[in-house]
Amino acid sequence: MSIDKIIINGAREHNLKNVNLEIPRDKLIVFTGLSGSGKSSLAFDTIYAEGQRRYVESLSSYARMFLGQTDKPDVDNIEGLSPAIAIDQKTTSKNPRSTVGTVTEIYDYLRLLYARVGVPHCPICGREIRRQTVDQIADRVLSLDNGTKIQVLAPVIRGKKGEHKKELERAKKSGFARVRADGIIYDLSEDISLEKNKKHTVEIVVDRLVIKDEIRSRLSDSIETAAKLTGGLVLINVIGGEDLTFSQNYACPEHGASIDELSPRMFSFNNPFGACPKCTGLGVFMKVDPELVIPNKNLSINQGGIKASGWAMEGNSIANMYFAALSQKYGFSLDTPIKDLPDEIVDILLYGTNGEVLTLNRTSAYGKSTLERPFEGVINNLERRYRETGSNWIKEEIQSYMAEIPCDECHGQRLSRESLAVTVGGINIADFCRMSVVQALEFVKGLEEQLSDKEKFIANSIIKGIKS
Repeated sequence: MSIDKIIINGAREHNLKNVNLEIPRDKLIVFTGLSGSGKSSLAFDTIYAEGQRRYVESLSSYARMFLGQTDKPDVDNIEGLSPAIAIDQKTTSKNPRSTVGTVTEIYDYLRLLYARVGVPHCPICGREIRRQTVDQIADRVLSLDNGTKIQVLAPVIRGKKGEHKKELERAKKSGFARVRADGIIYDLSEDISLEKNKKHTVEIVVDRLVIKDEIRSRLSDSIETAAKLTGGLVLINVIGGEDLTFSQNYACPEHGASIDELSPRMFSFNNPFGACPKCTGLGVFMKVDPELVIPNKNLSINQGGIKASGWAMEGNSIANMYFAALSQKYGFSLDTPIKDLPDEIVDILLYGTNGEVLTLNRTSAYGKSTLERPFEGVINNLERRYRETGSNWIKEEIQSYMAEIPCDECHGQRLSRESLAVTVGGINIADFCRMSVVQALEFVKGLEEQLSDKEKFIANSIIKGIKS
């Protein structure tokens, strides 16, 4: 038997056509080729399968009882083969939210670290924030205008699947009359049906009040009751306004900004509780790029300087009609190179007349007519059609004029501002993820010096996992 190579004779597994091959041992070997050319059949179904079969046959008959029978692959013989291990075979992830950190699961350790020893800060002013008392919450609520109607809610279920019948029954037995489920108020005496396989948010209505000075005592009692039901979380539903979230855990005394109890899902851009609400955790938006709409500014509009879908001049009566009306109203020539047009004219071409009406001269089979309409702009038109169309063909066509731009809410960091306001060792989780592997490892090694004894005790095993 040769010890420096693996010799394969007559491999016929699946689509292999009697393949003979010599592979050097102790080397990293890569099989490449077209889809269906037999790469997996050779690597997994022939070489690995034979190595695994020989390994199983070397075990005792008692051990083989539990491993089952392994069939011999369709091959004449293989020489120089050691027992084989198949580590994994995966195709690349198509999830736009996947990163090296999430695929390798390092990010899972990071989320746990930030949830357990993270230091929350106010997302507005950046100061470290502490837990709120019942009196502080009451003061903030009473600062609302007199006469404002509110509901004190206890969010007992937040974004969890299930019918939640036990929680609803428990609330009913505790004497509460109403709940808000997924934004809809229900009476607990009625039959509340929630879909088992969908995520739901259920909030018990603890009290309904109108803001005035004399309600402080009752408001404080209601806040305390809600906090007991949820472990410190209170929701104030302002009728006709926004919900206010308060926590006995963390809140800014100056701005009143509250952060929920820190949990790993708060640092996941795959979870609505952690993802930036504007870009839903992608960090970027697809926006129409003016450079792709006008690729050659040396051309005039009549020469086809505007290339966007539906706005090229060649044989396009609608484009002709709008551009002719624009040139007449704003006094520019369609034969002037776009680079020589004033900036405000180019802005109108791309982003519209801002409601100002154009007189459009229309010619049809029924004769000539005029229309009075504003112009929405080439870019606004493309983005509206992209949002509204059900045609994949049109979407792909418009995508060719689009480019990714960072989200202006999270600046490409993918998480909500509350999640980004939590730091460990002085940096948030997005800053950590931007480090190189070498920088990240140095940071983690130096992290233990910055933690208190209690934090070290909590984070020790997590940091060990991140390091390894």
